Amino acid sequence: MLTGKQKRYLRSKAHHLDPIFQVGKGGVNDNMVKQISDALEARELFKISVLQNCEEDKTVVAEELAGRTGAELVQIIGNTIVLYKESVENKQITLPR
Repeated sequence: MLTGKQKRYLRSKAHHLDPIFQVGKGGVNDNMVKQISDALEARELFKISVLQNCEEDKTVVAEELAGRTGAELVQIIGNTIVLYKESVENKQITLPR
């Protein structure tokens, strides 16, 4: 579980990132979850864009993605979700205590 200070730090890191995944009409599927898990291992922190034609609510999508990938939900702002998961092999971000 992330503290408020850690979430604030991750939000500042994510501010300049562009979304690398989009959730659209099909919603969340197994293939997308696998790709996001692989990307989390490589990058640790990134944004996901929820498109207008997505049938599920963005908070439901965010919680489902976080739960199925084992990631922490950092922020939902507009239609953008920020996820973080500490990498096992490729650790790049050091969180404040």
